[in-house]
Amino acid sequence: MPIFSFIAYPEKSMKDQLVKDLSKMEYCDVKPSDNEEVLILLTDTPDEETSKDLIKEIQALESLQSLNMTFGHTDT
Repeated sequence: MPIFSFIAYPEKSMKDQLVKDLSKMEYCDVKPSDNEEVLILLTDTPDEETSKDLIKEIQALESLQSLNMTFGHTDT
C-alpha cells in the first residue's frame, strides 16, 4: 500500500479552495499550515496504479500551484 506525503502550494489566494478540493478526494488527508500558504498532504492508497491516478488528479487541480513529495513508501 503506497503512502506518500507532500507539501502542496496553492495558487495565490486559493489556500481554502485547495483544502476543500483535496479534502473531497478519497485516500487524501490534508493539514493546512497555520502561518504559511502551504498544506501538508498525506495519501494512502491500496495500490500503485491508484496512487499514480490520484497524483495525476491532484496535479490537475486549478487551485494547486505546486506539489512536492517529501516521503514515499510502497510495499512490494
